[in-house]
Amino acid sequence: MTTSTKPHTKTYHLLDSGNGQKLEQVGKYRLIRPCPQAIWQPSLSKKAWKTAHAIYQRSKSGGGQWTYKSHLPESWNVNACFDRTMKIKLTNFGHLGVFPEQGPNWDWIHQQIQNAKRPINVLNTFAYTGGSTLAAAMAGANVVHLDSARGIVAWARENAEINQLKTKPIRWIIEDVSKFVAREIRRKRQYDAIILDPPSFGRGSKGEVFKFERDFPTLLSQCRQLLSHEPLFVLLSAHTPGFTPLALQNLLADMTTNLGGHLTCLEMTIPYQNGTRLLPSGVVARWCNF
Repeated sequence: MTTSTKPHTKTYHLLDSGNGQKLEQVGKYRLIRPCPQAIWQPSLSKKAWKTAHAIYQRSKSGGGQWTYKSHLPESWNVNACFDRTMKIKLTNFGHLGVFPEQGPNWDWIHQQIQNAKRPINVLNTFAYTGGSTLAAAMAGANVVHLDSARGIVAWARENAEINQLKTKPIRWIIEDVSKFVAREIRRKRQYDAIILDPPSFGRGSKGEVFKFERDFPTLLSQCRQLLSHEPLFVLLSAHTPGFTPLALQNLLADMTTNLGGHLTCLEMTIPYQNGTRLLPSGVVARWCNF
């Protein structure tokens, strides 16, 4: 099962993909970035691909760099679903600060919280630039936004300010996720909803190493202890190669044993602007208590 074919960002469009790359329209600018799963042939002509303003290429030794074909601003904004605005930057690791495949998850988070019709406390881990945080805060939740990278949390706070959410109940935490979760358990803190979007590999605020296959099942078990007596949902997404939607659902089933509720799993996708194809872009599993 895949996510909806409806585009979820108003000024982002996937124009084409193939030969290990994707051609994207991000606001006024066209970008080419790596896309290893795009092993098929591009649909558009070489001429169309040559209209890109910048190209990101990974190096064999790790990392990568942008090649600019014309001048681009340091940052610009795009409008996302629910009229959220996200700041775009071309980072050294090839990210832009927004993941269009997460759009359906943002919709789902927003709707779950609105439908609850009660105060909801949300823990958003590995929260990056805050798309899920914005979705939850706009729906009226109290949110803890947790990420280990100071610069990324600052970027997320900018996104909140752009969306007039500066006065909303959002706590901005810069810390290793595992350490924060362990401390919250000791403090007997509880959350009605938990969002997890772990990297395949990452480092904490003090150099702690996180590996998905090794560390995530333990973290998920710890997060179970943070769920309130009336939990609303848990959302788990991942871009780690080799993990299927069913694999994530099985992990989430372990975490939510004896809670009842409903489990689903999906392949995250980005639809082409012309609607002809879907680009696979990670997996997600969701548990909700209804």
